[in-house]
Amino acid sequence: MIEIPLATIVLVVLIGLAILTVAKGIRTVPQGEVWSVERFGAFTRLLQPGLNLIIPFVDRIGRRLNVQEVVLDIPEQDVITRDNATVRTDGIVYYRVMDPAKAAYAVQNLAQALTALSMTNIRAVVGEMDLDATLSGRDRINSSLLSILDGATDPWGVKVSRVEIRKIEPPENLIRAMNLQMTAERERRAAVARAEGEKQALVLQAEGRRDSAIRDAEARERLAQAEANATRMVAEAAAGAGADALRYFIAEKYVRAFEAMAGNPSSRLVVVPMESSALAGGIAQAMELLRAPGPGGAPPVAASPPSFPPGTGGSPWNRG
Repeated sequence: MIEIPLATIVLVVLIGLAILTVAKGIRTVPQGEVWSVERFGAFTRLLQPGLNLIIPFVDRIGRRLNVQEVVLDIPEQDVITRDNATVRTDGIVYYRVMDPAKAAYAVQNLAQALTALSMTNIRAVVGEMDLDATLSGRDRINSSLLSILDGATDPWGVKVSRVEIRKIEPPENLIRAMNLQMTAERERRAAVARAEGEKQALVLQAEGRRDSAIRDAEARERLAQAEANATRMVAEAAAGAGADALRYFIAEKYVRAFEAMAGNPSSRLVVVPMESSALAGGIAQAMELLRAPGPGGAPPVAASPPSFPPGTGGSPWNRG
């Protein structure tokens, strides 16, 4: 049996103790974390990311804290609104450790404390709102929760940067009732809009008829004014030229009217609703007016009416 010298054993023990001492005194902290150092159970300092040295067998690592922004899920829970409607809500909280010493020793379990605080304040905020305001007021709920949680977690050295409500879900029977109410409201709005459209159409039609009547009246008034002006002009011309000019004007109208009646190719019989002899006399007088006065300025002599063959009724337009 080989005997190991005592000195060798002591040397090996010392080397092992030295290695253990070095291992206990050197700590490497990863990026994004901060470690606390406790000496005989009391907090002394913080270890920043990188290589750090501590006193072996005297100092020890207390808490390992993540100083990055952390996302914390808020569990789903039933919340009663102010109008006694039950909704299921959940959400998420974004927070960051700003003071690692407070976060390590001011609260026992930071994540659990934030979760309980968030759930309690969600019930408080939603409980002050009606169902309709809860469903449409997510921004208001988020702002209220952010203000409350940020103030409550300040003694813990935590900064809450954002709070989001992910789900606000009423029960199934309430959803069906809301759908029926929404359908009825839309039908009511459609009926009101249709009635308003019909009313507007009737108003526009009435206004159109009124404008048309006004324009017709204006047109008749202008036509009457034109006829009055024409009559006045004829009267003035008759007053200046005498009754002969007026008879000429009337005879010209007679001639044109009978020309139009006689020129109708669809009729072979022209019915004259007046005495032909009077018409012929008017034409003869009109022709005499067109003649120039004779020598010595004598006025023209009215010609006798032309004679027509018997059986013609005294008119050249009565033909078979």
